[in-house]
Amino acid sequence: MDVRGLLTEGFGRITELYAHVAEDLGQDQLHHRPGGTGNPIGWLLWHLARVQDHHISGLSGEPQAWAQWQHRFGMDNDTDDIGYGHTSEQVDAIRIADPQLLVDYHHEVTLATARYLETVDEKELEREVDQNWDPPVTAGVRLVRIQGDCLQHLGQAAYVKGLL
Repeated sequence: MDVRGLLTEGFGRITELYAHVAEDLGQDQLHHRPGGTGNPIGWLLWHLARVQDHHISGLSGEPQAWAQWQHRFGMDNDTDDIGYGHTSEQVDAIRIADPQLLVDYHHEVTLATARYLETVDEKELEREVDQNWDPPVTAGVRLVRIQGDCLQHLGQAAYVKGLL
């Protein structure tokens, strides 16, 4: 398996797990905050999709899917709002009406990810995308970080679902 195939497989796993965690969730389950302050499943799934959308867009140079989806979520936050650093009040403000909306949005992000991965070769993986670190972050490192972040949040969401 080549690197492109490996990355595609990894992102495919995220998509499968995402749909599994989101299925059969009601409003109370989507917005339940463990211990009263923990991140709810709805926010975790929204944040995961936003991070993937934002970062893949940054790598590919294509517009984020969020620009076409935020109105469906009833949100007017800009494309730089991915949930990172949200206060407790901001977490509470992310209200998801239907878990299928999350799955559909993430599916769109998955398609954008697949389109980008079709362009990935060794040269692209070595392309420096963030000079603010030492060593600078390459596209390959960014892709691995996206996968790690997504899997971490999926684990958190699955844990919260299990608590319910």
